[in-house]
Amino acid sequence: MFSKSELDYLTQEGHLGRLATIDSTGLPHVVPLGWTYNPEADTIDIGGRNPDEFAATRKFRNVRANPKVAFVVDDVLPPWRPRAVMVRGDAQAIHDDLGDGSARTALIRITPTDITSWGLDPQ
Repeated sequence: MFSKSELDYLTQEGHLGRLATIDSTGLPHVVPLGWTYNPEADTIDIGGRNPDEFAATRKFRNVRANPKVAFVVDDVLPPWRPRAVMVRGDAQAIHDDLGDGSARTALIRITPTDITSWGLDPQ
């Protein structure tokens, strides 16, 4: 689903993303975080250093309760040239349990249903 210019932007080093989820009361919850583009699945994958801690986060619980999310990666080039890729879609809270109560893997995988971008073309 991603265009070439969106993939070029997303695969640059050092971009921080922001994930918006919906909590149990219907309020949005937005957090900055690290992420990766998964070319095999054409998804955005979000994880943490410690799977057990990541699986206990509010964002992880929110995705389990409501898979609708929004994710944005953005920056501003001087003097004032904002650029961004916004992904809206369905997320999965994936938790691979080792069987002893601890996690081997915990991640949020976003499958895009809508992608909007701006400012990516050189001017």
